[in-house]
Amino acid sequence: MINWFQKVVLVFKDKQLRNKILFVLGILVVFRLAATIPIPGIDSENLKKFFEQSQFFGLMNLFVGGTLSNLSIIMLGLGPYITSVIIIQLLTMIFPQLEKMFKEEGAAGKQKVNQYGRIMTIPLALVQSYAMLTLLQKSGAIGALSTAQLVMSLITVAGGAVFLMWLGELITEKGIGNGVSLLIFAGIVSRTPADIRQLIYSWDPSRLTGYVLFFASSLLIIAGVVLITEARRNINVSYAKRVRGNKIYGGASTYLPINLNPAGVIPIIFALSILLFPSMIAGFFAGGGGFIASAATGVANFLQNSWVHGALFFTLVFAFTFFYTAVTFDPESIANNLQKMGGFVPGIRPGKSTSQFLHKILYRILFLGASFLGIIAVLPSIIQGVTNIQAFQFLIGGTALLITVSVVLDTWRQIKAQMEMREYERF
Repeated sequence: MINWFQKVVLVFKDKQLRNKILFVLGILVVFRLAATIPIPGIDSENLKKFFEQSQFFGLMNLFVGGTLSNLSIIMLGLGPYITSVIIIQLLTMIFPQLEKMFKEEGAAGKQKVNQYGRIMTIPLALVQSYAMLTLLQKSGAIGALSTAQLVMSLITVAGGAVFLMWLGELITEKGIGNGVSLLIFAGIVSRTPADIRQLIYSWDPSRLTGYVLFFASSLLIIAGVVLITEARRNINVSYAKRVRGNKIYGGASTYLPINLNPAGVIPIIFALSILLFPSMIAGFFAGGGGFIASAATGVANFLQNSWVHGALFFTLVFAFTFFYTAVTFDPESIANNLQKMGGFVPGIRPGKSTSQFLHKILYRILFLGASFLGIIAVLPSIIQGVTNIQAFQFLIGGTALLITVSVVLDTWRQIKAQMEMREYERF
């Protein structure tokens, strides 16, 4: 405990690091203030009752940090931006020109790809806001909107999504940590006081065994998330000796670390975004008549089945772990860089053989890490079914718990890296 306290004191003694942390906290305050501003003409009481009765919208509301339950100006959260990032990254794997721009042109190419994602966020926000408002009208959560009110609401909600995207990029650029993950984390944590109050009000002594089992399982899940996030496979790397003049360079041995889950919390966020999208579209068409409405109702009911939801969630988390790592981690580039620097893996030829070796190690590690991550993602739903406890959604939501623990670990890791870099600079 003293060690942790000393580390926190050292963090706030560093002026640059302290300013970055305070900047992030300021952005999070702005985010929470924007979450309390509703779009005009909404009956908040009727809306609140609707979200308490709908499991699907309750999950979506949890994902956007409670901004949907009061139809805030940022009611879509970072959903449009995350969807656009997924689309752009898929396109980079399909079109070689985009892949070349992203990988070979360095920071400038990455900036162009990010700009495409920002531009695509605007039409996606307009489409999602229209679908959401129409779906809420058909469900009876909000009253009918006139054309002027609808246009004004669409512009407001789309502007809120772009504003939130800008806040996230500000955190990533000028603060510390991943801006998207931190904003989602702040939205989840902001609901904790209300969830604790709900748990106190609904306390039932006769279900004490279920409560104990539930909280013990929650601690087990947290331990599993920490294990997956921190575990890594070290690959030994040696550097050949080089003689320049009268000096000898190289000859050292080090290691190349590969995390058990290199993608971090991103696969969970991607999986939930994709999982919620078909249900929202099905609900949009379910309110009409005819074959399309009946088909949409069947799809919505099918996706809300707990077994189907769990299987799809596990599959998507597993797949996105491989997908995101394939986009961000390039064994061939690492092998080439090692060869240029005179480095090699003992027993493996430099170049193509090293690349193949890294591929084999990476896929083995990813299979294990993705499987564990998928199991932990669906485990809270299983625990909820066994204990039959509906309170304290902060811990019940496996997604919320995974995102919270992963973001805390990732942010703390970046803070430690900043501290170590300062120490090297002083040295």
